[in-house]
Amino acid sequence: MAEVQVRDVRKSYGSVEVIHGLDIDIADGEFVVLVGPSGCGKSTLLRMIAGLEDITAGEVRIGERRVNNLPPAKRDIAMVFQSYALYPHKTVEANMGFSLKLTGMDKAAIKAEVAKAAEILGLTPYLDRYPRSLSGGQRQRVAMGRAIVRNPQVFLFDEPLSNLDAKLRVQMRTEIRELHQRLQTTTVYVTHDQIEAMTMADKIVVLQDGYVEQIGTPLELYDTPRNRFVASFIGSPSMNLIEGQMTGGTVLAGGETIILPAGLSAPEGDKVTVGIRPEHLTLSQTGLPCTVRVVEPTGSETHVVLRFQDQEVTAVFRERHKLAPGDTVHLAHDPAQLHLFGADGARI
Repeated sequence: MAEVQVRDVRKSYGSVEVIHGLDIDIADGEFVVLVGPSGCGKSTLLRMIAGLEDITAGEVRIGERRVNNLPPAKRDIAMVFQSYALYPHKTVEANMGFSLKLTGMDKAAIKAEVAKAAEILGLTPYLDRYPRSLSGGQRQRVAMGRAIVRNPQVFLFDEPLSNLDAKLRVQMRTEIRELHQRLQTTTVYVTHDQIEAMTMADKIVVLQDGYVEQIGTPLELYDTPRNRFVASFIGSPSMNLIEGQMTGGTVLAGGETIILPAGLSAPEGDKVTVGIRPEHLTLSQTGLPCTVRVVEPTGSETHVVLRFQDQEVTAVFRERHKLAPGDTVHLAHDPAQLHLFGADGARI
């Protein structure tokens, strides 16, 4: 195992810079998720760590070594891709052991390493099968097994669950997390799915347009987002962001007054954004007057999309309220649960 250090790393294609001086520290044995919208640079960064993309400037270190100019095979990493990239004409056993075969390891040792990885991943009954006879989840486990047998210092995952259906994604999230807990290998995992990031990571790196927006534990990002982007990206459903103006120590939004917690304020007249998580809204006799647009029962919860003035608001209720599109309701909030962002989008 090894730590990974990214120091002022930049990536340009011609005159266009797409990664802008990133600094990230990944501790030995840590599970770090790179998350952000499509095109934010997360896969490009992962490929630079892997050696599949050149680094325009800056430095990447794996353990004690500077690896900028090392080919992927010399970096002691193993990568699992979105596409399983299995050899269709080779059995599961042959696929998993192929990288060891290339190193010249003898057949008995390869067989032992493959058997050990297959046992961990529940693939022992499938070692004689070919990829075409496996389900998507089984194929992804084979790809993971191929990485495990190499016993690398670092695992790199590039959106490995994107091709799986929703139920299987949940199952595979658990399996990958359990695998990490067992092996304790430093892991860098790329996804655009913030639910994957929240449920799997020791630490999350939120990227946008090639910049780091925030680094922290899942709950740090959820409870204290640094800016509006992180607030809206982390959490499902997203945080409600209500535009307003500071007036007399409160926020005036659409003619309604939003009370702030003690000690939280901004200069009089400033434009601000109030952030409220959907689960922190409750039905009340007073509060923000809203019109129900959509009611989405999920079983354990009910998600309700409403309209407040010209802004959309989402509420999540554990109770089973009888609501229908067109109903007018009032939403109350606990001031202690509010977030406040300035005109520049930064947290106040």
